[in-house]
Amino acid sequence: MDKFRINGGKRLSGRVAISGAKNSALPCLAAALLTPKNVTLRNVPYVRDLITMRRLLEDLGCTVLVPELRTHEINAGTVENFEAPYDLVKTMRASVLALGPLVTRFGEAHVSLPGGCAIGQRPIELHLMALEKMGAKIELQNGIVKANASRLRGADIEFETVTVTGTENLMMAAVLAQGTTRIYNAACEPEIVDLANLLTKMGARIEGTGTPTVTITGVDALDGADHRIIPDRIETGTFLIAAAITRSGIELNNCEPGHLLAVIEKLQKVGVKIEQTGDGTLFVSGDGKLRGVDVATAVYPGFPTDMQAQYLALMTQAEGDSVVTESIFENRFLHASELQRLGARIRMSGHSAHIHGPAPLAGAQLIASDLRASASLVLAGLAAEGETWIDRVYHIDRGYERIEEKLRGVGAEIERVKG
Repeated sequence: MDKFRINGGKRLSGRVAISGAKNSALPCLAAALLTPKNVTLRNVPYVRDLITMRRLLEDLGCTVLVPELRTHEINAGTVENFEAPYDLVKTMRASVLALGPLVTRFGEAHVSLPGGCAIGQRPIELHLMALEKMGAKIELQNGIVKANASRLRGADIEFETVTVTGTENLMMAAVLAQGTTRIYNAACEPEIVDLANLLTKMGARIEGTGTPTVTITGVDALDGADHRIIPDRIETGTFLIAAAITRSGIELNNCEPGHLLAVIEKLQKVGVKIEQTGDGTLFVSGDGKLRGVDVATAVYPGFPTDMQAQYLALMTQAEGDSVVTESIFENRFLHASELQRLGARIRMSGHSAHIHGPAPLAGAQLIASDLRASASLVLAGLAAEGETWIDRVYHIDRGYERIEEKLRGVGAEIERVKG
């Protein structure tokens, strides 16, 4: 397995181009299953999860062309297989996004129960409940969800808890259903809105995305479309913290700051200087005094759980005490013990991490446990004196495009060592 070697303590300077959003590109790729016409997606990040989703589409019978590195042309006109196999689904939970499009267009879908990061339970019962209410027959056999329906019917669906992939799956299922579907307690993330924008270009009738109530009026068929994926707000936030934790100044291009307001506001309270321009550029400087500030993760537009690990790493270098509380997933502090190996002063209590900073960090050998945890270890390694080795970096490859190359481009001393 590949590893990262980081020689920390270096100041960063220069520009970083933010890639397209992984969490938007994944459902948009799945949405191509809804039509036999060509769907062209631009600004698709080159990350492991997208490679896995492309393989899944090809296994189902789609033609996927990549005429340019970040452009995907998908045609689902020859799909004859309706099963998402375990060997793909086990590595990426987003594979479950094939369920809604397959059952609504073809009347049949077999999808293995999903895997992904080891950050806690993320069951898909809400997806299945919604599809059953729309008329699908659901069976679970040997770890495989089997869904069948002659044609889904519109229904009123209220999610007990906010679910991003559940909202996406149901939206895609509803666009070809008979009648009107209303989703209550829907997720409001920018990636939901981006998917809806693609579906609307394809001819879907959707209202209310970005709010807790989404209304979809089904149509008989969808057309092709050409769509550009939004910038990755989590990658943006990670590089904001990279500048802050190394007391550096860098420029981030191709951003959408409006998608990251909770993170920007919190970092400014910490003492990070962030300036915005109207052309998708952020200037960030962390050369001032950093103050410990508490944070609790929340559904959008609150502070994202996908930024919790990176923020915790930053708090190890801030003056005073701070508390980071995780309210979305129950097992998302696996990185805390690894940060302690670097010298961080962290005490765990239930769903909260209590941090006392600033702590002098020194290089050590670390193991990444999940996608965002691996990013936090890279950030801490950049701030630590001496050499840090991070194992299992395949986790970070799932969601960050060439992160080591982007960091080297702004002065970090980081390299990938082939395992």
